[in-house]
Amino acid sequence: MHFLDDSLFPENQEKLVITAAPYGPEWELDDFREDLPLTMEEHVQAAVDCYEAGATVLHIHVRELDGKGSKRLSKFNELLAGLREAVPDMILQVGGSISFAPEGEGADAKWLTDDTRHMLAELDPKPDQVTVAVSTKQMNITDLMTPDTIAGTSFERPEVWEAYREMVVPAGPSWVEEHVRRLQAAGIQPHFQIPGIPQLEKLERLLRRGAYTGPLVLTWVGIGGGGDGPNPFNAMEFIRRAPEGAVLTLESLMRSVLPINTMAIAMGLHVRCGNEDTIWGRKGERMTSVQQIKQLVRIAGELGREVATGKEAREIYKLDERYDNVDETLAKTGFSPNRRPGQVGFTHHA
Repeated sequence: MHFLDDSLFPENQEKLVITAAPYGPEWELDDFREDLPLTMEEHVQAAVDCYEAGATVLHIHVRELDGKGSKRLSKFNELLAGLREAVPDMILQVGGSISFAPEGEGADAKWLTDDTRHMLAELDPKPDQVTVAVSTKQMNITDLMTPDTIAGTSFERPEVWEAYREMVVPAGPSWVEEHVRRLQAAGIQPHFQIPGIPQLEKLERLLRRGAYTGPLVLTWVGIGGGGDGPNPFNAMEFIRRAPEGAVLTLESLMRSVLPINTMAIAMGLHVRCGNEDTIWGRKGERMTSVQQIKQLVRIAGELGREVATGKEAREIYKLDERYDNVDETLAKTGFSPNRRPGQVGFTHHA
C-alpha cells in the first residue's frame, strides 16, 4: 500500500469499518458472564448492541446452552436467521475456526474434519463472509497472555492453558483451494485471516493461479503464537506489502488491541475489537465489547475520521463484486500482472 503526503488526512481515507467479535469462544461463561452471551436471545442482543455502538461487521461464533462453543451448523443457521432480522445492515462474518475447544478436563481440543468445515458454504441463511486461514500454522493465543490478563479466568486451569497453547489451525493447500471454491460458488466472500508475510505471499500465489478470483479482503492477525506479534514494524511491513486494492483490517490480542487499532484508524485502515480479542481496557479493568466499540468511535472522532454505516461498509468490502478471471483479479486487487511468456523486465514498466 502507498502513503502520499496527504494520506493521513481523514478526508482522503475510507470511512472506518469496525468489526465486532463479541462471542469470545475461548472464554468460559464465568470468565466474563456480563459480556458473554449464552442463550440465542443474548447472542442476537449482543449483535444489536454492537451495531448501535458503531460496529458494522459481526464476527460470529455461537454457544450451546451448556456454555461450550457449538460445533452444530444448525445452531449457526438459527443465529444467522435471527441476525438477518435484528441487524439487517450488518455484514455477517462466520468465524471459520468454529470447532476448536477443550471438551472437558484432560480432553484434547480438536478441529472438525475438512469435509465438515467445507459445510460452512452451505449455511442457510448464508453469511456475507467466512474467515479463511491460508496455510496450516500454530495459533498459540497464550503467547500474549500474562498472569494479570488471565487472573480469575479459566486459563488459569492447566488443561485449558495447554489446549490453547498447542492450538494449530489446519489449512493445507488442497483444503484452502476447495474451501474458497465452495464459498465463491455459494456467493459467500472469503475474508482472509493472514498472520504474516509468508501467508500473504501464499495468498498472492492463489490469486495468480486462479484459485481465487474476487476482491481481496484481509485481516492482519497480529496475535503472536506462530504469526506476527503486535510489533509496529511487523504491522507496517504487512501494510507495505499488501496490494493497493486490498481492504485491510488490523487485529491483535489482549491489551495490544487498542494501540494497534489506534494506529489503524490513523492510517486509514480498519479495526476489530470485542471480547474474543480482549476483555481488558486499562490494566486490571474489564471492558465489554460495546465499550471497546464506543472507545474506537471516540478515537476516530478525535482524528476526524467518519465511521461507516452498514451500507457504506458493504461498499468498502466490495461484497457485491465478482471478477471473471485472473487478470481482472490482479488488476482490481492491485497486484502486478502475471508475466507473459518471453516477457522480461516487466516490473520496470507501468
